[in-house]
Amino acid sequence: MSSMNRLNISNGWKKTRTKNKDQHFTDVHGLPCIENLVCSVDETPEPLTTTITGNIPSWIKGNFLRNGPGKFEIGRSSFNHWFDGMALMHQFHIEDGKVTYMSRFLNSDCYNTNLGNNRIMMSEFGTVAIPDPCKNFFQRFLSRFELPKPSDNANVSFVQYKGDYYVSTETNFMHRIDPQTLETKEKVDWSKFIAVNGATAHPHVDPDGTTYNMGNSYTLKGAFYNIIMVPPKKESQKDTLEGATVLCSIPSEHKSKPSYYHSFAMSENYVVFIEQPIKMDLLKIVTGKLRGKGINEGIYWDHKQNTVFHVINKHTGKLSLVKYYAKPMSTFHQINCYEENGFLIMDMCCSDDGQAINSYMIQNLKKSGNALDEVYNTMCRVFPRRFVLPLIVDNDIPCGQNLNTRLNSTATAIKADKNKVFCAHEDLHGDDLHEYGGLEFPQINYSMCNSHPYRYFYGCGFRHLVGDSLIKMDLQGKQIKVWKQADMYPSEPIFVPSPGAVEEDDGVILSVVITPNQEKSTFFLVLDAKTFEELGRAEVPINIPYGFHGTFQNRQ
Repeated sequence: MSSMNRLNISNGWKKTRTKNKDQHFTDVHGLPCIENLVCSVDETPEPLTTTITGNIPSWIKGNFLRNGPGKFEIGRSSFNHWFDGMALMHQFHIEDGKVTYMSRFLNSDCYNTNLGNNRIMMSEFGTVAIPDPCKNFFQRFLSRFELPKPSDNANVSFVQYKGDYYVSTETNFMHRIDPQTLETKEKVDWSKFIAVNGATAHPHVDPDGTTYNMGNSYTLKGAFYNIIMVPPKKESQKDTLEGATVLCSIPSEHKSKPSYYHSFAMSENYVVFIEQPIKMDLLKIVTGKLRGKGINEGIYWDHKQNTVFHVINKHTGKLSLVKYYAKPMSTFHQINCYEENGFLIMDMCCSDDGQAINSYMIQNLKKSGNALDEVYNTMCRVFPRRFVLPLIVDNDIPCGQNLNTRLNSTATAIKADKNKVFCAHEDLHGDDLHEYGGLEFPQINYSMCNSHPYRYFYGCGFRHLVGDSLIKMDLQGKQIKVWKQADMYPSEPIFVPSPGAVEEDDGVILSVVITPNQEKSTFFLVLDAKTFEELGRAEVPINIPYGFHGTFQNRQ
């Protein structure tokens, strides 16, 4: 455990009832400036040797892969939103207790087009491309009426399909990547295989390799949410998404204003889609270029709408007749989901407000002093919660009865009507998690525990706009262990099990720690997953921007 850089908190973590954009959820002061976390860097295609402190276990052999934005300006033009930066892929190669680092920009169409013209030519989530100055006035005017083209700037995560690695965002484009060299191999379009307009960057995988994802489709009948299934194996070496099918299509309640979602939950037999009241105004999005507004301007929080859990049988593709409701909330990342004694236990990181997306404008991340504190304090904190969904709702049970009969569970599932259940969560944390700003970027021992009962999860504490601590949560007693050091900002923790591990937390946690206020002192961090004590670190002699998601490619 480390030194704590305590900030002044008064009336901390208290939620008010006001629903305006200036609502304050916390009262934190003295946040350090993190401007350098969103500074453009050069790629490092040749492996760099790192400086080891402590001990990197010799049994770790493989590539720790990370993805995120790495270029925020093109020529004299700048991106507006953190999500817009050009994708920079990172590889930490670990072998025999040594670590090398390399990085490469994704060789995407938008990256090449932007650089070739030395300005932003392709619109992104929060940035509208300026019309080509070489066109005449009439051509520039007409270009405003073009529909927005989906970006292939896949800067969110590394994912796997049929054993291959891809980088992904939330459009219909992914890129296949060689994880050994970070070379961009080929661009893959979901819409060439199934009728979807995009897919999430957070698929789930069954033990046999079958992969599930979700993606929207937009038709004359309105918007649909689609559950996607990709087979585990290739029919030929050139295969990408061949054989992908839509398992189930769920109509959006509002045809032209579907919910935004970043991920979904999955158990052994069910997929759960969380229809949250973060809405996408499709009319605003398709007319964004005409109005000079980014896609982000078409996303809004509707606090008057409840959250709906849609449960789909993975084997039949049938949507449960029972609709499960919860109060308005937002969720970007689920922790785990499993079935037990007729109940579906769903754990996820949740917030009572859904306006955080537009807080991550580049201008906000570069603020300092009171202006930075103000951005943070108007963002609702995210905490881990558990919902318990009864899979069978007997018609004979009277309305108003709590269907959650699990012992020692404070979550409720009240039968509101026939095939209608209203769920209230149980907190998966104690009061001490407030001190660390809640928890996001959750991870588990996925190979052992995904879709099964489990005890531990890991994540980042958020006492800043980005993660500034690493946290291990023990669900037996809801106790936490914390790694935190002043002015250090760790990435999403990835769990890697020890060879032959039997116990759930027998392994290590991998993270990349960024130090924006110290020159060239970023390091790769290894923690003992049991004790949460530092085992070793590998210092990288260059600056690295803060990224989004990653994975570990085991080469043992």
